[in-house]
Parts: sequence; structure tokens; C-alpha cells
Amino acid sequence: MDKKRYSKPLSLRSVQVTDDFWKKEMELVRKEVIPYQWNALNDQVEGAAPSFCMRNFKIAGKQNQERKAQGESYQEASYTFRGFEALPENPEHLEDKFYGFVFQDSDFYKWIEAVGYSLTQHPDPELEKTADEAIDIVCAAQQEDGYLDTYYILNGKDKIFSNLKDHHEMYCLGHLVEGAVAYYEATGKDKLLNAAKRYADYVKERFGKEEGKSKGYPGHEIAEMALVRLYETTGEEKYLNLAKFFVDQRGTKPYYFDKEQPEEAAKDPDGIRYEYYQAHMPVRQQEEAVGHAVRAVYLYSGMADVARLTGDEELYHACEKLWKNMTEKKMYLTGGIGGTHIGESFSFNYDLPNDTAYAETCASIGLIFMARRMLEIKPDSRYADAMELALYNTVLSGMSLDGKSFFYVNPLEVNPEACHKDERKFHVKPVRQKWFGCACCPPNLARLLSSVSSYAYTETEDTLFVHLYMGSKIQKRIGEQEAEIIITSGFPANGHVEIQVKGNDQPFTLALRIPQWGRQYKLEGAEDGAIQVKDGYLYVKKVWKEGETLKLEFPMEVQVLQADNRVRENIGKVAVVRGPVVYCLEEADNGKNLHLLTMDCSKPCTEVREEIAKEPIIAILAQGSREKLTQTDGSLYMPVKQAEKEPAELHFIPYYVWANRGENEMTVWVRRD
Repeated sequence: MDKKRYSKPLSLRSVQVTDDFWKKEMELVRKEVIPYQWNALNDQVEGAAPSFCMRNFKIAGKQNQERKAQGESYQEASYTFRGFEALPENPEHLEDKFYGFVFQDSDFYKWIEAVGYSLTQHPDPELEKTADEAIDIVCAAQQEDGYLDTYYILNGKDKIFSNLKDHHEMYCLGHLVEGAVAYYEATGKDKLLNAAKRYADYVKERFGKEEGKSKGYPGHEIAEMALVRLYETTGEEKYLNLAKFFVDQRGTKPYYFDKEQPEEAAKDPDGIRYEYYQAHMPVRQQEEAVGHAVRAVYLYSGMADVARLTGDEELYHACEKLWKNMTEKKMYLTGGIGGTHIGESFSFNYDLPNDTAYAETCASIGLIFMARRMLEIKPDSRYADAMELALYNTVLSGMSLDGKSFFYVNPLEVNPEACHKDERKFHVKPVRQKWFGCACCPPNLARLLSSVSSYAYTETEDTLFVHLYMGSKIQKRIGEQEAEIIITSGFPANGHVEIQVKGNDQPFTLALRIPQWGRQYKLEGAEDGAIQVKDGYLYVKKVWKEGETLKLEFPMEVQVLQADNRVRENIGKVAVVRGPVVYCLEEADNGKNLHLLTMDCSKPCTEVREEIAKEPIIAILAQGSREKLTQTDGSLYMPVKQAEKEPAELHFIPYYVWANRGENEMTVWVRRD
């Protein structure tokens, strides 16, 4: 592994997003989502599930202050396991104790991370003031030894780190680090960063390969990638070493989790277990993506980070194998991963049910995290293709067009009646929800969309990699000079891209991704440059004249796709895709009983411009037929006969805008003629 050639994300301060499409999404997060989520974290959204997040921090801070005044180090308390703490009959009389899920603290950390990214792009004194006051509340809860997790602070610290498998202390640490670094980079304020370092130092004193330290590791991963980020921010190698320890230790035998729950080991002492946690075998031996999908991609992201920084070829190749399995055998057309609601997990290869799909929003966000990290090591368009697919489809679907309601689950087929009456599909919601008791997805969306440019571009000293096409103004240092690179993009409406370079007379390279769907591209303006195509990237090296423009035209044509025939659910069905955008049928345009529609793939499709909830879209019209409802004498079954059909026009809309017109049927896959 040639570490000198690794690329790194551009600083958010070096990129100003000007793109019509993505600037709108970022402004939606800034103006609507971040304020809305702050209200939700403070239990001020009428009709939404309570969060208790900031309330827990306030109670912990209050008790911390009282203990300090009394000269006590921490509260000794009886310990009782709680999942989500039930509300008393009168919510106005809550006790001074912890409410919510064990990982409730992380909701604030993801919110503050989104705030940091937003402030980088758009300074906002009022938002920064609110964030500073919130940070004061959070830091007031931190213990003198550095420990910071309100679940145990309020329940009794005598049981900390006693259930790494399920109790998310390391997960909360990871999100604390991510949020603290983002806010520090945006504002230069280090109060939360210092709190994160103190907690990480406390963990470092408790865990490691040294004699006397615990050999445990996180049940829910993210600390691995977060500790790498803390290392890259502070330069303190101890954080990289801790991340590496967690990666190396995971899945080794004897299983650490057996110590926490010995009854599991007693059932089958020699068996393989803990697949749900990706802890069933050492990570370098893993080849199939298994278990909880979000945990998995967070782990794989951390593995890629550690491989990059330590030059670990074996670990990198494990990441490659896991990526290949995940994207070639377990990923939905929409970029969703995690096919089953049982454990929010990956299912077996090619098992991708549409109507019971889980495809959690957070899982696709984690897929994007991993893709960017793999691109840093090796620019291969496979990673960016999947990143683009997840971003334009499952991720955007996770939030309504007004930014005030959210999907946790992103199915590819919905019958509202089944969602309400069939217990197997209760996890599927036909409309987005205002908030969730387990509210990981909304703030995860906010932090990703606020930092989307860091996934679009990475750089080396002499190369700018363009992984996603979005309008931007980029400042890049080339040698001793500062160049301005202006990118204009028509995505996703059209495939026109222009790139201008200003203020530089040194040769450098633009590495431009050629999407899998756009291989028949046209290029202008690179005639006097050295051109090479490698691993799905077009490398153009030259001395760029002042104001010179390079033009790319990608064919944003409608494609009709079928699935691998090992995906049983999609036999005899097709899906419609245009560029990076997957399309679906919705009852609002096509009437009820979408399962009776058939598409005639031999006839051309037509593109039309429309609006849904004031969102301009390109809809696609296709020709086909509708099977008439069966007319019988009341028999449920009957001899085979030719189905009666009538001509029908199928009206497809982008998947990410579905469910913005009330509760109705939806399907991505449709029967083919």
C-alpha cells in the first residue's frame, strides 16, 4: 500500500457548494432540520415521540454539581437494566432519572456535528450561541475522571463498561468525538473537543493490549473511525492505537462477550456466535457482511481508516471482500442495505425482499462513510457509484421534502393496509414520522447532508478527485499557488458538467469519475492534456490556462433494469432508472393495485417535468397495461385463463420524493410484459 498516494477529503472551508440541487438540501438542513431537531431533543415537538436527550444531560449536570458540593466522587446507586424507560402516567411529573434508550446521548452529538458543518458553510451567530449553551450543558455532566455517559451517570457508575455488547458507551463516545471535531473545525472552540479527549483518555486507560487492561471492544461500532479522526485532528497517536486495538481484538477467541453473558457460551461452548455484532471471527477473516447493517458499515469504515494509516494490506483486502459481498449480493437497487427487520440486519446472499425491506437510512449513510474511505485508499469508481446511488435514493428518501418528517425504514414496495394490519410489516411506515424514540436517522441525515462536499471531492498534492458531480467553488493549493476550480453540474436533471480552473500555471490532474451508467460520455477541452482512464476515473493532466473550461456530457438516459435471477422477489420484474436516480410508481399517479400493472419494455419512455410538493422533478411515462380485477362467482381460485388487460400509461417519479402526498401505495419493481 503506497500511503503517499492516498487522497484525503477537502476541508469544508475549501469548498463552497453552489449546486442548485445540493445547496437546496443543505439549506433545508440549516433552516429547517437543525432547528426542528433541536426542538425534538428538548421534547418541544408536538405529537412527536419524546427524546429526553437534553433533559438527561441537564439532570446529570445538576447531580454532578450537587455531588461536587458534597465532596462525593460519584453516585452509588442500585442498578437495574432499562431499555427505553417507560413514562409515568403523568409526564409532567418525571423523576430526576434517565429516560430514553441507552444511546440517547448520541442524538445530541450527531446534532452538534451537523451544526459544525453548517456553520462552516454558513456562519450563524444565533445558532452558534445555542450550540455553545448546549455544549455547556453537556460538559457539566462530565465526571471528574472524564467519563461521560448519562445512562450510567444517572443509574450508577458502579456498572460502567459491564455490558459493552449492548449498552453503547463506546458508540456514544464515537459520536461525541465526531461532533466535537466538527464543531472545533468550524468554530475553533475546543470545549467539547477537550471533553471528548478526556473521555477517550479514560477509555484508553481502561482498554488495551497492556497487562491489566480490559480486552473488550464496542458492541455497536463507530468508536474505531471516530478515534482515527481524533488522531488526525490532534496528532496524538494514542487514539489511533486505541482504534487499532479495537479492530484487532474484535472476534478473537475466547470471545470477550462471553465474559459479560456466560450463559451464551454455556449453550454452545465451541460454536460461532456474535455475528450480529460482527464479532464472530477476527475482522481480517471476515468475507461476508453479516449482522446489524449499521454496525457493520461503521466497523468497515473504521477498518479502512486503520488500514490506510497503518499500511495494513491484509486489513484492506478484508475491506475489499466485505464491500464486494455487500454491494454485489446484498444491496438494494436504491443503495439500501440490511434486508431484514429481524435485528436490522443483513440477510443471506440475494435475499432482498421489497415489501419487508429494512434498508435503514443510517445503514446507507454508513455505506457512504465506507465508500469515501475506500476511495481515499484507491480511487475506483465502484465505490463512488454505490455512494452516489445511496445518496440520491435511500438517503434522500429518509427525509420529507420539507425536512420535518423522516423514514427510519426505506422499503421498495408499500401497501398501506399491510403496514397497519400485518405484524410482519409493522416496521414499514407508509408516511414519514415526525420523530422517533430511537432517533438515530434524522440527525445522521443532517450531519451527512451538511458535509456532503467532503464526499464529493478528495485530493492529493497534485490531483483533485471528483467523485460526485455537484456545483462548487473549490480552493486547492498546487505547489506554492492557490487555484480556484469552479464546477457547474446539471445533476440529477441532466448530465452536463463544466469545470473551470483559475489562478494557476502549474500542471496538475483532474481525476473525474465516469459513472457506471454514463460510460458513453463526451469530453471537450482536454485536447492538449495527458489523458488516462483507470478504474473508472478519467485522469486529465495539463497546465490549465486561465479560465479554461473542460466539459463533460453524460447520457442521462432512461434505463430499464432487471435483477440477477437469484433475487427471487424480482423474477419477471423490471425497474426504471435515470442517471443516478431510481424511479418508482405511486398510487397518487397510477391508482390502486400497483401489482396489476405491467410495463411494455419494447416501447420508449417519455420524460416530463413536474412538481411534487413544490419540488421540480423529471417524471417518466412508460407504456404498459393494467390487469383487470378478477370477476368470479366468489371462488378464490379458478382454472387458468388469459388475463384480461387494458392499456395503461405508467407514471414513474423519483424514489426519493415518494410519500410526500399522503399515504398511498408505492413500488419500485413492476412486472414486465
